[in-house]
Amino acid sequence: QVRLVESGGGLVQAGGSLRLSCAASGSTRAINTGGWYRQAPGKQRELVATITDNSMTNYADSVKGRATISRDNAKNTVYLLLNSLRPEDTAVYYCNAEIFTTWGTFENPWGQGTQVTVSS
Repeated sequence: QVRLVESGGGLVQAGGSLRLSCAASGSTRAINTGGWYRQAPGKQRELVATITDNSMTNYADSVKGRATISRDNAKNTVYLLLNSLRPEDTAVYYCNAEIFTTWGTFENPWGQGTQVTVSS
């Protein structure tokens, strides 16, 4: 079984920064594509950023220029750095990844989510 565990959320003032971490554990051999999504109250979950196995990145227009997604393959971890945070960035942030397991299979788990709250 593989799991994704997010950390790094919290309360921050507008204009501040946070770095979120998503660590894969369990029977993980490697993360292929990793991504961050968010869901604000009353809204649908939306894509924030993705990173492929060769570190190609993609960002939602709403965070382009303010977010950086990165990965550490040795740690099976994906990061999301958010700068110049705005109140509208307030949401639960979820990690999702395609994981190549030690059994030679692929799994696509979601993390439990981490709350990011930006005060004005």
